[in-house]
Amino acid sequence: MKNKKALLLMSGGIDSPVAGKLAIENGYKIYAIHFSQEPFTDSTPKLKSIALCKLLGLKEIIIVNAGEEFKEIADNSYREYYFILIKRFMMKVSELIAEEKKIDYLITGESIGQVSSQTLSNLNTINQSTKIEILRPVLFKNKQEIIDLSKKYEYFETSKGPEMCDALASGNPRTQSTIEQILKEEEKCNMNQLVKRTLRKITIEKTNQEITFSKKLNSCN
Repeated sequence: MKNKKALLLMSGGIDSPVAGKLAIENGYKIYAIHFSQEPFTDSTPKLKSIALCKLLGLKEIIIVNAGEEFKEIADNSYREYYFILIKRFMMKVSELIAEEKKIDYLITGESIGQVSSQTLSNLNTINQSTKIEILRPVLFKNKQEIIDLSKKYEYFETSKGPEMCDALASGNPRTQSTIEQILKEEEKCNMNQLVKRTLRKITIEKTNQEITFSKKLNSCN
């Protein structure tokens, strides 16, 4: 297939830029999107994402200001499902943007078993959030393999740092889920309305800007 287009969910962490690079090497034209958790985190994940997009050769990145929506999901649902719910939320928003831009796929840096939302059970539940196909180029790679690729591509110094994806999480995250359970939780937090509202909170950032950020913080993939 020629001119395959994919929207990369860029976190600012180690995994997602590697996934993007592998997709590019396999002939995909890549676009990028980042979901900012500000004001519940600082701007570091966003700035890292912009810098990593520049390293990937992308001229711009879509920034979604979704901190308040993440907070509503956390406050109005069963916290143990938080990571699954925010992943589904991001997929739903990304799918609508991809449809508007005639992009064929979504890409994530998820790999099996790395964190609670990346068990086979939870990945299956996340997959059911969209009709668009979700590609996972690093799915079967372990963390060290991904780190090695990050160093090879010279992304690691920008990507490295402690995780901060749990800024709004609490409790023990579930490693197993069913679509029935998750749909009930989405009703509690009015997921469809959150998605529609978030589409009005999107900006485009150019990657040719000078960026200074702290390397003490990072975000999850």
